[in-house]
Amino acid sequence: MARYTEAICRLCRRNGEKLFLKGARCFTPKCAIDKRPKPPGQTTGRRRRRFSDRALQLREKQKARYTYGILERQFRKTFEIAEKQAGITGDNLLVLLERRLDNVVYRLGFADSRSQARQLVLHGHIMLSGKKVNIPSRLVKEGDTIGWREGSKKTEYYKILAESIEAKDILSWLSLDKQNMVGQVITLPTPDQVDAKFDGKAVIEYYSR
Repeated sequence: MARYTEAICRLCRRNGEKLFLKGARCFTPKCAIDKRPKPPGQTTGRRRRRFSDRALQLREKQKARYTYGILERQFRKTFEIAEKQAGITGDNLLVLLERRLDNVVYRLGFADSRSQARQLVLHGHIMLSGKKVNIPSRLVKEGDTIGWREGSKKTEYYKILAESIEAKDILSWLSLDKQNMVGQVITLPTPDQVDAKFDGKAVIEYYSR
């Protein structure tokens, strides 16, 4: 399945809630779902159709995929790993998605969105425990540090980010040295520490058929 290339805001409108795919823009009046809350293509007066259980399960699965910017094959692979782990599969899936390097870069405030974070990793700007990594799906582990390549610190983007990083909040399972722009994974995330935008149980039911 190819990567989604249409207007990203349509995904939020289609799901009826903000998925925060455009970072800071989602908190402004320019957010498309605030201006046009109805699903794409829906006209005034048309009765909204009722969705089957299968369709609702698919919607939750797609919501998770779109939130983390993952293709179907990669998402299915992540689900299979979560299924083999001990514990609740839905919680395992959420933790695995949160441990992705591109997501951690986003959570540390180094990028305004996960797609932007993915580009930073792909272009080799990010260091993981002292080594340059260009694989967005790389899973971080407890004790890992996330910083910037020395050459990337000279870019205009880094300089602007260093001035604005103070205003950004960091999740409790991460820490950030804002002066040196180095983050650390204090502990692996738990479902309670993550504001999930999808129903893990529905995702399990979708793949169980």
